[in-house]
Amino acid sequence: MPLNSRAVRGPGPALRVAGLALLLGALTACGEDETGAASTEPPEVGACRLLDAEDVALPSNDSPVVDCADRHTAETFEVQELPEELHDLDADDPEIGAHVFETCTPAFASFLRADESAVMRTIVSWAWFAPAEAAWEAGARWFRCDVIGGGPQLTEYRALPETARGLLEGLPPDQWMVCADGRTVNGSPKVPCSEPHTWRAVTTIKVGEPAEDYPGDRIVEVTTRDFCSDSVGAWLGYPDSYEFGYTWFKQAEWEVGNRRSVCWARTQQ
Repeated sequence: MPLNSRAVRGPGPALRVAGLALLLGALTACGEDETGAASTEPPEVGACRLLDAEDVALPSNDSPVVDCADRHTAETFEVQELPEELHDLDADDPEIGAHVFETCTPAFASFLRADESAVMRTIVSWAWFAPAEAAWEAGARWFRCDVIGGGPQLTEYRALPETARGLLEGLPPDQWMVCADGRTVNGSPKVPCSEPHTWRAVTTIKVGEPAEDYPGDRIVEVTTRDFCSDSVGAWLGYPDSYEFGYTWFKQAEWEVGNRRSVCWARTQQ
């Protein structure tokens, strides 16, 4: 996913760097081991599993359910039957992916009790799973969405609490918010903000409304830059000089519903 970011020191020139993959982990369709038994029965909401990035890279998943009191990195927060008009499509048809995205994106935020800004700045993400191929051929038409203790920005998944429900309610704990540890946001390891870091994603800006057409790269970037300059300065308490960064998203992300950019502060807070 092509993202864009700049890091700025005070009023000085901008340094262009590649941005942070915060948004579209949600578009990943995740996988079921084809060697496992293919059940047409839908999975249960609230089930916990120990998944890693390799599991999340597959189109379906039959990893065993574990006790949520034990170590786990995924919790199922949404299971639904596909609408009948999508039943005749292939499991990997983009229309199915779009339906899942439109369903599970708001369900994810509601489950975590997170606002739009927190969802953009957290280390956790969500991923969806279709039935295994044999189950699909046998008529299974459900999809499953799991909250994951990591994502594109943090592939070493963290263990989730017994339930992730309400994880980002109020002022989210630092252990679930994303920071970077390096000279610039780009190329620096992404870490939970409870660990040592040099950059923190502190605020977001809404750069458009759902029904609006994409305004163009330049307008999105300039709008983001101007807002983040003020927003980060305020977050830092208006120091005489400071560094800030900003990550903005282009038309591809706009078309799947994103309308926010992310502001970064250079800080060890």
